[in-house]
Amino acid sequence: MLISWNTQTAQIIDNLESDTLPEILSKALQSIVEFDFTVVFGYVGNARPLALYDDFSPDRRVMHVDDYQEGPYLLDPFYLAATGDVEAGPWRLKEIAPDRFYQGEYFRNYYARTGLAEEVGFLVDVHENLTIVVSLMRKTRKFSKSEMKTLKAVWPVINAACRRHWRDTAIEAPDQLSPADTNIERAFLKIGEGVLTPREREVVELTLRGHSADALGKLLGISSGTVRIHRRNIYAKLRISSQGELFSTFISAIADTPRTSVI
Repeated sequence: MLISWNTQTAQIIDNLESDTLPEILSKALQSIVEFDFTVVFGYVGNARPLALYDDFSPDRRVMHVDDYQEGPYLLDPFYLAATGDVEAGPWRLKEIAPDRFYQGEYFRNYYARTGLAEEVGFLVDVHENLTIVVSLMRKTRKFSKSEMKTLKAVWPVINAACRRHWRDTAIEAPDQLSPADTNIERAFLKIGEGVLTPREREVVELTLRGHSADALGKLLGISSGTVRIHRRNIYAKLRISSQGELFSTFISAIADTPRTSVI
């Protein structure tokens, strides 16, 4: 494996300035750890993610890239990690997801449709405006501890190569973004506009992201019982009865919200 990785690393170095670098990077990783798909997204604040590379079939690309960019990304743990305080490096999805993520509506209504068994993402801070995630996806079985150890071992090469290759991407993006005028804020504001209180909007956002009542209560400094009361009030005001309907309301709000984009 070491000989194979050294050979692949040499190819990475030779192609740092080439458009083929992402594909070579993917093949290099596949030479040491087996996986089915690679996708690279670039995140600049709350703007629509930049689709930087993927090796999906056309049908899969619609689901993993096109549909994702239409709004579900706002609830994706990797997006939240890339735009939050998570340290750069390789991460399993389950390591950065909220405590109720796998019972939440984003997982049930979107992520479960991908049919993936597991996803590992390299979080790379390219520069102060851009973080990219290089995702390795598996259709069957999870990554083992030894495989994760291997991915952590090659992290310095992945980090350096990605930072070099995408260093000029989205350099001017911050001038196009306003902290008070972002997709996620406008989308959540549309949910129950003129009906929900600011606290209820916070509960909606954290619920959609996959936090349990207990975790949500700790984040907001209130009891889990108060969280449940807020949820009942939210459902009554929005005339819905489940998290599934709340998720649908969110997606509708995204569809009606003008995008902040980065070129």
